[in-house]
Amino acid sequence: MRVGARGWAGVALAVLPCALFLSFCVRIVPADAPAPPVAARQAAREEGGALLIPVEGVPSSALTDTFTQARASGARPHDAIDIMAARGRAVLAAADGHIEKLFWSEDGGRTVYERSPDGRRIYYYAHLDGYAPGLREGQAVRRGDRIATVGSTGNADPSAPHLHFAVHVMDRDEPWHGGRAINPYPLLAGER
Repeated sequence: MRVGARGWAGVALAVLPCALFLSFCVRIVPADAPAPPVAARQAAREEGGALLIPVEGVPSSALTDTFTQARASGARPHDAIDIMAARGRAVLAAADGHIEKLFWSEDGGRTVYERSPDGRRIYYYAHLDGYAPGLREGQAVRRGDRIATVGSTGNADPSAPHLHFAVHVMDRDEPWHGGRAINPYPLLAGER
């Protein structure tokens, strides 16, 4: 079959709008994409309100609400969400605050407890592979600062590294391990 000049022109007219749509409207981000540029992280800090997704390069579309799921033992609720990511991927501060506690636990493994500036929230990061160099208790952190790396320490499956992320509402004088768990998913996925 032979296609004439008119046939090729028709094909080009059909393909051109599709190509323009893809180049302007669709952004495909691989799972191992590098971190957003510093300017993008700065813009996220200035937005306020919702929390920054605390794993570098993970879009909100990749999040799953696992807050109410029972744990494998069935004895306790999850009270957090798991953000799947490659081991070693940067864990970022979800909001401004200060590092309240660096802690090792049997369940959570290597963990970070970050308290909000008003003292009313604790952000809990667990199953970490390692802390950012120089991270210490009492240190002020800004939304988007690198604080750790994703891992599978504690009771996490070694073949499924992830960040276990929880948010607890606190009284100002409550200890770092207290508070009431609230679902972080709506705060991370941009739902109000």
